[in-house]
Amino acid sequence: MSQLKYKRILLKISGESLQGPQGHGYDAATVESVADRICEARNSGVQIALVIGAGNLWRGLAGAGNGMDRVTADHMGMLATVMNALCLKDAFTRRNVPAHVHACTDLRPFAPRFERDEALKQLENGDIVLFAGGTGAPFFTTDTTAALRALETNCQAVVKATKVNGIYTADPMKDSTAVKFDTLTFQQAVEGRYKIMDSAAFSLCMDNNLHIIVCKFTEAGALTKILTGDFTVGTVVC
Repeated sequence: MSQLKYKRILLKISGESLQGPQGHGYDAATVESVADRICEARNSGVQIALVIGAGNLWRGLAGAGNGMDRVTADHMGMLATVMNALCLKDAFTRRNVPAHVHACTDLRPFAPRFERDEALKQLENGDIVLFAGGTGAPFFTTDTTAALRALETNCQAVVKATKVNGIYTADPMKDSTAVKFDTLTFQQAVEGRYKIMDSAAFSLCMDNNLHIIVCKFTEAGALTKILTGDFTVGTVVC
């Protein structure tokens, strides 16, 4: 295998990646497939932290749009990310891969509060570390959680798993003439107004020179290729 370009990454995946064809909740075969792809990347030698969205269970903005208090809706979304983290932790454990859930607050016996030193030790040991519960504050997305936790745990890149294999000049699902970028500077991404992450998350990455990598998570071997610097299967913003 080629030499790794990144030693430690934070992988951000959506909650929808666990729901499969049923369109909500959990699909057993899909969860197994997600766990397999992450373990394949881990087996290459990279250290992996993980943040999972909650779209398969709950969307805070949707709740707020239907009249619910926004803070309450966001709190529900934070709890939903904890459920998703526990689901994947179980899948890793069944593969004899050590995995640990760190929550934004103390949720024992389900998950302890995030402890940076403990998380760093676990990552150094090759364990998978899952950050759940968002930042602990409403009005912040799991993209922002991913950028924040990546910086706190000295990750070299945030890998955002999406439905497309990188960043394009336009939506490739709607525009057949869209051209894919292998690399972009942060400034080019700003000028092009490419929707990569929410503005708070993107600013955290840009201000701290934390690479953002966009790839199609369902593409076989894509994540492992990205980690060796093969950006033909994704786009890196740096």
